[in-house]
Amino acid sequence: MHRLIFATTALVGMLGFAARAEPIKLPVDSDEKGSVYVAPNVNPTETSATVNGATVGIQRPDGSGTYIGTDTSMPRPTYSLGASTGGNVSFSGGVQSDGKANNGVKAGLTIKY
Repeated sequence: MHRLIFATTALVGMLGFAARAEPIKLPVDSDEKGSVYVAPNVNPTETSATVNGATVGIQRPDGSGTYIGTDTSMPRPTYSLGASTGGNVSFSGGVQSDGKANNGVKAGLTIKY
């Protein structure tokens, strides 16, 4: 019964925050070294929600981390992999591909002030 309540609460929370720019990260495990999380790719409809893949990642206390994920919302699934450094000046990079024509590389710089 408690699992059903937790699952329902988690689903309602995900649907409520679906419009946010940041993905919802559900923690799986956490210790002093960092947290392991799952970020499901939830697509809500009027009466239900569909999960089309997810991202699994590690977030460290200094802000650095890595992730790997898949998105099955398209006819051909897309896979992604990336990492970021921590600190006041953080660099990030990642790649994504569907194994054929859809390939991409992304890079970023975040400055905290």
